[in-house]
Amino acid sequence: MILSLLIFLPLCGSLLVVFLPESHATRFRWIALGITLIEVALAALAYAAFDPTQANYQLLEQTGWITLSLGNLGVASIDYLVGVDGISLPLVVLSAVVMLIGVVSSWNITHRQKAYYALYLLLTGTIMGCFVALDFFLFFLFFEFMLLPMYFLIGLWGGPRREYASIKFFLYTLLGSLLILLVMIGLYLSVMDPVSTAVAVGFVEDPSVVTSEIIQILQAHLRNGQINPAQVVHTFDMRYLADGGNYLPDAFLNPASEPIVLGLPVRMLAFWAVFIGFAIKLPIVPLHTWLPDAHVEAPTPVSVVLAGVLLKVGGYGFLRIVWNFFPDGAVEYAQALAVLGTLSIVYGGLNALAQNDVKKMIAYSSVSHMGFVLLGVASLTAEGVNGAIYQMVSHGILSAMLFLIAGVVYDRTHDRRIDSYRGLMQPMPQYATLTAVAFFGSLGLPGFSGFVGELFTLMGSFQSTWLPGWLTAVATTGILLAAAYFLWSLQRMFFGSFWSRHETASANGLSVLTDLTGREKLMLIPLGALALVFGLFPNLIFNLTGATVGQWLVKFAVE
Repeated sequence: MILSLLIFLPLCGSLLVVFLPESHATRFRWIALGITLIEVALAALAYAAFDPTQANYQLLEQTGWITLSLGNLGVASIDYLVGVDGISLPLVVLSAVVMLIGVVSSWNITHRQKAYYALYLLLTGTIMGCFVALDFFLFFLFFEFMLLPMYFLIGLWGGPRREYASIKFFLYTLLGSLLILLVMIGLYLSVMDPVSTAVAVGFVEDPSVVTSEIIQILQAHLRNGQINPAQVVHTFDMRYLADGGNYLPDAFLNPASEPIVLGLPVRMLAFWAVFIGFAIKLPIVPLHTWLPDAHVEAPTPVSVVLAGVLLKVGGYGFLRIVWNFFPDGAVEYAQALAVLGTLSIVYGGLNALAQNDVKKMIAYSSVSHMGFVLLGVASLTAEGVNGAIYQMVSHGILSAMLFLIAGVVYDRTHDRRIDSYRGLMQPMPQYATLTAVAFFGSLGLPGFSGFVGELFTLMGSFQSTWLPGWLTAVATTGILLAAAYFLWSLQRMFFGSFWSRHETASANGLSVLTDLTGREKLMLIPLGALALVFGLFPNLIFNLTGATVGQWLVKFAVE
């Protein structure tokens, strides 16, 4: 029940906060802290219980949820189905850590604490649900419910333009959700559940005795039209949606059928629809414009969660849904997708270089670093895909650290402009040291996690049989651009003689730019240590992902 606890513990905590009276306001943060600490412990248990030599889903929990007869259209079946593999488990652990850091970062939130922590815990549960759900319908529910708390967290606790930023975020993501919904319905109508159908047609009486041989016989009968359509059990189970043998012969999303709409096969239109849905979430240029606005207006803990975890849902969707269900589209458009990834790398880096707002610079750096994820996945190589997963974990740690660093000076001066500070190393040496760690880790210095993720995605891109070598050469400029905007910011803000627009902003005439508090060090030091540990011992992640990615790539080798 580890995975169910990861989902429902924060959801129950959210309800508890809602029903507690306002007089218990001081307890809300402690409830959130306690629950996120338990989430970290549960994620650690899942990590310990996971067998990295097995490529299949583990810690599975399955319960029938909705079963409905559709007459001649068959039977509708939706299950509560959760599990993890080498792709999802690293992101589950990352989410637990980042959500805990976000609670600690929220300690200064004093406005509408009940609503804030209730929404935060609701967001925690839905994020966990996204990463462990193996029923597409269940995944979509969690994916949609993430919109609600994030919309209010930005819109109620954000900056001066928070209404604009929150509605822009909501509309962009809702558009992506609608595209995913359309494809989900099409897949559902096109696919049978082989186990339940075997029972329905009388192949077996007990679902537990269904073997792979029985499934293959059933799939052959399906292709030959020997199964009554009214007996077919349709499913949202991701394990069956990824198997081309489960598609109905006359279904418009069957890989063997080729109905044409708008000059493209319907499957290719479905591929692009669901790709756009998750590309908005990642985000990929030109679907990225909501991200800088959301980050600039969001409070620091919400920016930490948004960059550290929510963007990874887009990359996870690529691996679990887009590439997994449409391998033909992934191969057909591999080069176009890699070009989009490279464009994001370079465009995001150039925009980050032009920023004077620290948060905007970090936001555009996230666009650039997420471009490496798309490039690695598009390469369809073991190095590239493993590197993409690693890059998501690394970026989750480092981006959370970067936004916390931006929040340190903003909490003191309410000013994030780079040109408002110089020589901060003198009054804030601890802050300067941890900022240097975050900057060097993010620009890909060897020894930090950022280097490993970018190295493997570039190696995968270079070795890919589907991608030209010049794409890798262009993508490497993203590392140069990262060095430029991070080092230039470090030089302008921290070196030279001390000066600040807010040097004597406090009532007693003393500088408000004091060094890190104990709470700030409690957040930043562990994140910096994790970036270093994963950089020196990358097998902590690669051991989890290797077997699963190897099996995941088999379908592309066949292609």
